Amino acid sequence: MARPKRTLAPDQVREVETLAALLNQDQIADYFGIARNTFRAICDRDPDVLARYKKGKAKAIAHVANGLLQRARNGDTASSIFYLKTQAGWRETSNIEHQANPGITNIVRTIVSPRERLEKRLEEISERMKLGAHQDDDRS
Repeated sequence: MARPKRTLAPDQVREVETLAALLNQDQIADYFGIARNTFRAICDRDPDVLARYKKGKAKAIAHVANGLLQRARNGDTASSIFYLKTQAGWRETSNIEHQANPGITNIVRTIVSPRERLEKRLEEISERMKLGAHQDDDRS
């Protein structure tokens, strides 16, 4: 006869969402005092547990991302670069110089650094925001 499948009590199911904001699945399993693969199996079997886990993770990520975005908007260049790298696919690049054979023209290709591009873009956004604020003042 097979062992009955482990489930979480209703109050534990509700608690998963709160715990997921701070802990991963293995840590939640440890918190409940169950085997790690048992908790993963519960998530696979019970869509409510998995949904609450994902919702808790999403809330935590959204909270952190919002803080990062606020710092980026307030001029924190490092936060801006990190946000753009993780959310907009930006990559670090560097200057590349190609050396040709003697008698052949050297090709020098300069790539603008991400920081310079970011600073220029932030200036453009800041100007647009200022213009938008002035337009709102004109409408009043």
